[in-house]
Amino acid sequence: MKSKILLFGLLLSLITISCNKDKETDNSTITAEEAGINAKIDLASDDVSNIVENQYENVDSNTLSYKNSNSQESYFATCATITRVPAFGTTVTPGSQVTKTVDFGTTGCTLSNGNFVSGKIVITFIYDPSATSHTITYTFVNFYHNLIKYDGTKTFTITMSAPTSGHPIVTMNMDMTATFPNGNVYTRVGQRVSEIIQGFSTPSWTDNVYQVTGSWTTTFPNTVTQTSTITSPLNIKMSCVSVNKPLIVSGIITFVRNSHTATLDYGNGNCDNLAIFTINGNSYNITIGN
Repeated sequence: MKSKILLFGLLLSLITISCNKDKETDNSTITAEEAGINAKIDLASDDVSNIVENQYENVDSNTLSYKNSNSQESYFATCATITRVPAFGTTVTPGSQVTKTVDFGTTGCTLSNGNFVSGKIVITFIYDPSATSHTITYTFVNFYHNLIKYDGTKTFTITMSAPTSGHPIVTMNMDMTATFPNGNVYTRVGQRVSEIIQGFSTPSWTDNVYQVTGSWTTTFPNTVTQTSTITSPLNIKMSCVSVNKPLIVSGIITFVRNSHTATLDYGNGNCDNLAIFTINGNSYNITIGN
């Protein structure tokens, strides 16, 4: 499978939101601050997924470099110690289970996109290069992303839109817990589907365009639950890297809590790192970025 699918993990990785809106005290409503909390969880989820796909795609690799025969650009710097069972140097036969451990250490290190990570990610899959569908499972071991601790298990399945000339479709199933530095704990359960709709046939990842759909439920520390649904597919342009970073340039996420509904609208396709958060008829301009 072509290495360009590795970057699908950027799906929502840049939804880090800043907003001047004051925090609401009513737990029944939805705030822009909470949209930002959701975005931080998305950011970690997508960085991890990107790393996991890299290690799945490059079964014999002991680095996190994205450089290979199909792409000369690197997205993540080498920033981990990687071990494998069966051990590196041992031939992996089709049908056998592979476990790879990506260890960022207890002191941690900074990825080339500016995010700080520490701890381990353990990846498990069945090696079968001829299969039409591939499922990868990964778990966290004392893993932190930007000082937020993550626990739980995630799986994703990679299939092709057509048997021979199709592009990859990646279905992510999430079941994870995020503990913030202040002790607040959030749980996330749901699914997202990513599909590369432009650029798959070329070696460069900078012309890739991804489309994302899905929904998930987040439970907040006060036990309030909120559902997030992508009601208009999100589109991510890798070419926006020259402006800021790969950006979500269009699409809408709708948040629902009790009788309250809010939306996050990413615009009309421009690489402008802007979005609009709307609730109860009031709209707030926000800026997207690390």
